[in-house]
Amino acid sequence: MKSFTIEDINAFINGEVVGTTTNKITGLEQIQKANKNQATFIGNRKFAALWKDSKASLAIVNDNLDIEPGDNRVLIKVKNADLAMAKLLESFTPETPHFETEIHPSATVDKSAKIGSGSRVGAGSYIGKDVVLGNNVTIYPNVTILDDTTIGDHTTVWSGTIIRERSVIGAHCIFHNNVSIGADGFGYRPSDDGRGLVKIPHIGNVVIGNGVEIGANSCVDRGKFSSTILGDGCKIDNLVQIAHNCVLGRSCIMAGSSGLAGSVTLGDGVIIGGSASIKDHTTIHSGATVGAGSGVMNDVAAGKTVLGYPAVDSREMLKQWVALRKLAR
Repeated sequence: MKSFTIEDINAFINGEVVGTTTNKITGLEQIQKANKNQATFIGNRKFAALWKDSKASLAIVNDNLDIEPGDNRVLIKVKNADLAMAKLLESFTPETPHFETEIHPSATVDKSAKIGSGSRVGAGSYIGKDVVLGNNVTIYPNVTILDDTTIGDHTTVWSGTIIRERSVIGAHCIFHNNVSIGADGFGYRPSDDGRGLVKIPHIGNVVIGNGVEIGANSCVDRGKFSSTILGDGCKIDNLVQIAHNCVLGRSCIMAGSSGLAGSVTLGDGVIIGGSASIKDHTTIHSGATVGAGSGVMNDVAAGKTVLGYPAVDSREMLKQWVALRKLAR
């Protein structure tokens, strides 16, 4: 078990220490569940009142909050408690699963594949023809990487993930369990005789930039032509669908159960709330936000926040909800 003094912890986050304690810190926990050997954080005024009844010995708090440490307890005041806690979580992160050997004997690696220095391939994984793994890539057990795929340095792929042929993956990416990269897009047309559906082939690929993280059970489909593209720094939650020929700019965020239909374009820094749905061939420009549960039918201007189904300017939608509530009384 890792153990830190208050001085150790403040060295990580560089805040202002208020109060003293004799307790060592061995973990992190929510403010209402923490014990005397755990730290918590308070980044919002509404949680400040919970501090007096908390058993935690340490709280990382925003420096604009008026809180007293109490007996044998400490506050470390910082500008942003959320960011400070993120740094602290890195210090408490447990060791990752152990690899006995760099390439497990039960893994199947095609003789044409190129595996970079320090890269590891877990049990039962398959590395196909002409696959290229950069340096220090980690492939956990039971991953499939098909032909002509390239993966950049320091990327981690967790168990159950399938990366289809010709995918191009950047460096420092993380794919969580059961991610699907490069499956066929969803495309059908009525047959000439009107008695069935004809499948439309998808012959493109997926291109993913550097520092992209994709949550468990999310899907990124290959392009019908050319590529489905995720820009550098995009963060994708669990159970997200990104359809064929979508293009995401840099540092976009998509929350759980949201989805993009085919050929959607997101600018830089777009935020898509949970369970939001975006119509095909729609453009959401840089800095825009789509509220949770919304359905976007038309393009969204840069920096705008939209809400509702169909999605409109958030202020307009809130006015509509207030009016409906008054009518219902």
